[in-house]
Amino acid sequence: MPGAIAILVALLIFPVIAIMGTATIAAALGYLLNRDAEQRNEGSELLDVNL
Repeated sequence: MPGAIAILVALLIFPVIAIMGTATIAAALGYLLNRDAEQRNEGSELLDVNL
């Protein structure tokens, strides 16, 4: 019985952990790529237009 409960808990928690991990990676990647783009294009007049 304890094994079945452990499997049930794992099946309920794993998708949540996977989705939250993916969302965290996506947020970090978006932040880092945005910062890189701003540094590479520093001084460009197009940055003023891009809000």
